[in-house]
Formats: sequence, structure tokens, C-alpha cells
Amino acid sequence: MLFQDVAQQVAEEALSEEKTLSIADLIVGGGPGSIIIVLILFILLFIALYIYFERIFAIKAASKIDKNFMNQIRDHVSNGKLEAGKILCAQTDAPVARLIEKGISRIGKPLEDINKAIENAGTLEVYKLEKNVSILATVAGAAPMIGFLGTVIGMIIAFHEMATSGGQAEIGALASGIYTAMTTTVAGLVVGIIAYIGYNHLVVRTDKVVHQMEANAVEFLDLLDEPA
Repeated sequence: MLFQDVAQQVAEEALSEEKTLSIADLIVGGGPGSIIIVLILFILLFIALYIYFERIFAIKAASKIDKNFMNQIRDHVSNGKLEAGKILCAQTDAPVARLIEKGISRIGKPLEDINKAIENAGTLEVYKLEKNVSILATVAGAAPMIGFLGTVIGMIIAFHEMATSGGQAEIGALASGIYTAMTTTVAGLVVGIIAYIGYNHLVVRTDKVVHQMEANAVEFLDLLDEPA
């Protein structure tokens, strides 16, 4: 009985070890097609993560501004200290400050011209905030498609094995094609989901900065439009 128990335990451990499959084994088991496509997807994942973190830090820096900034601008403009206002804007590294500086430099011209100058400067600032974000959106759409391409390739390999064997192919012969189909599909969806979530998060954060820019620009224009 003791020998049978030990033999059964060894058999169960061996079976559990056989069922254990690492990610690396899963990728390699799909053959050259799976390896190439998964490598492409890993490259896209690296690009997506790099763009996401680079942009999130840039947007975070752009949103930081002293709460008293507009109060100081109001004091300088009201007292006619335009140069002091320009210096304050130049010392503040934020999109809002650059918009206000553009507006201060146009003081003396019609309010419509000042508004247009601020709008043009705002367009440039938004473009800077959205730099490379479109690439993230492209990765979000392309990664699943590349994964599905691997699925099609894998199924072609599997059916080719069946065709060349006269319909009598063993499961082992079909494994490479099936592995390619499954691993590339999963990898493509994972990369696409990560890129999609990252893209939408960046859009939300960018919209907040744009709203901050618009609010401060309106406050500045209201300051200029106040009766003397």
C-alpha cells in the first residue's frame, strides 16, 4: 500500500508539472510565426508604455501653476506694469502662462485681436500636449489586428498539416498552428487594451489642462474688458 501511495503521488506531481506552462514556453511553442508576431507586439507595447509615461509626466508638469498667478497678473495689468507681467509669465513654465504672456504683449490692440492671438497660442499649446498621443491610438487599434493576423496564420498552418496528411494529422502535428493562433490573439488583445486605456487616460488629462487654459484666458480677457 505504501508503495502504491508513493507511486500515485509521484504520478500526480509529474502530471501537474506537465500541465504547468510558462509564458515563454507558450510563445516558443507556437513556432517561428508566433515568435515573430509576439516580438512585434512586445515592441508595440514598449512604444505604447513609453509614450504614455512620457506624456503623463509632461501633462502633469503643464497643469502645475501657482494659485496666485492670475491674481498677480491682475495686479500688474491693473497697475500698468506690463513688463512685470511678462517677466512673471516667462518665469512660469506652463501653457497658461504662455497664453497670458501672448495676451499681455497685445495689450493696446482691439480686444478681438488679443483674443485671436491667445487662441492661436492655445492651439500650439494643445498640439504640444497631444504630441505622439495619436501613435498610442494607432497601437491600440493595430495590436489586436496583428494578433488576429497571427490567428489566421496559425489556422493556415494547422489546416496545411491536415491537408498534407490526408486528413489524418495527429494532434501533435497541429500544435504549432494552434499555439500560434492562440498566443498571438491573446498578446494582441493585451497590448491593444493597455494602449487603449492609456490613450483615453491621456485624453482626459489633456482635456483638463485645456479647460484650465480656457478658464484663465477668459479671466484675462474679462480683466481687459473691465471698465476703467
